[in-house]
Amino acid sequence: MMPLRRDLRFALPADRACDWHRLGPHVTHFFNALSLLFPAGERFFMDSVRHYRDQITEPELKKQVLGFIGQEAMHTREHIEYNDLLEAAGLPAHLLDRRLTMFLDLNRKLLPASHQLAMTVALEHYTAMLAGLLLDDSSRIEGSVEGYAQMWTWHALEETEHKSVSYDVWNTVMKPGPVRYLIRTGTMLAVTVFFWLIVFDYHVRLLIRDRKRGHNLRGLWSVVKFLYGPKHGVFPGIAREWLRFFKPGFHPWDHDNRAHLARIDGLVAAVDAANAANPGALKKSRRGVRAAA
Repeated sequence: MMPLRRDLRFALPADRACDWHRLGPHVTHFFNALSLLFPAGERFFMDSVRHYRDQITEPELKKQVLGFIGQEAMHTREHIEYNDLLEAAGLPAHLLDRRLTMFLDLNRKLLPASHQLAMTVALEHYTAMLAGLLLDDSSRIEGSVEGYAQMWTWHALEETEHKSVSYDVWNTVMKPGPVRYLIRTGTMLAVTVFFWLIVFDYHVRLLIRDRKRGHNLRGLWSVVKFLYGPKHGVFPGIAREWLRFFKPGFHPWDHDNRAHLARIDGLVAAVDAANAANPGALKKSRRGVRAAA
């Protein structure tokens, strides 16, 4: 699977940044909390993989690494602009981004490169699991504001496209054996704790700051169902894939969902058509970003 860098721009209405999901602001802010993780997180991913680039001799994997870095760079750019809209809406997006950057910089200083790569492998599995949920069941995002829905679908598709790259780098540069397995799985356990602590901390902070929308029981129940519902909940949906990570012979493409990637060309065409039909919406979105800077 060869990741391709796609330079897409999305029209994100600034006035809907806090309420773009069809299920309302509580679910919107769960996605917004995830968005706040991406600029700092994806820079960390790129750095941890780039560190080992000179040790990769297999031509196909070399190309995949370049594609991985190109895609993550585009994701970083778009989520920076998305998060700027959250800041302009009165949410503490820049403060939370700085805190995560400081946390990841501390990991850069304290952890060896191999453990940083193991963090990337674990977090890339998380992004692949969450992307798979979004792509497997369109009801999780359909009916939402178009630009935001397109952006999250694009991100999910590209996370799926490159979901094995960091893992393949890991298997290439780390000596096989029990130590490699223990570092990988132990890191996943630690990442799971810190990932969800940060996500829920950010989610609660966004809801508290969004006083107009974040304080009602109906909205809280909607996000509880979204996360924990037995049929469509996030946590029941990722449980099996999370456990598969602990198999000694695990590989991300053991769960072969590449059929979703047939949607990429259609999504790119839809985004281009929407921007061409309403260029003012894209310009307005960019003005909202500049206002937050």
